[in-house]
Amino acid sequence: MASERCCLFLEILISIILPPLGVFLHYGCCSLEFCICLLLTILGYIPGIIYAIYVLVAVDHQPYRRSYYEPLA
Repeated sequence: MASERCCLFLEILISIILPPLGVFLHYGCCSLEFCICLLLTILGYIPGIIYAIYVLVAVDHQPYRRSYYEPLA
């Protein structure tokens, strides 16, 4: 529980510095969220930060996880 909050805090901190990197760490490089964040960061730094923080905090990514991300045991 505490490690999840710590990871989320670090992802948000990284997203403030470089927004696509924070989204990449959370969703991967071939996700729609990453592509949108990259495009918004190219168009403007502040919209990229806002979208990255929104995606990390508000969007629940658990329903979209693929089965190979789940632990075996």
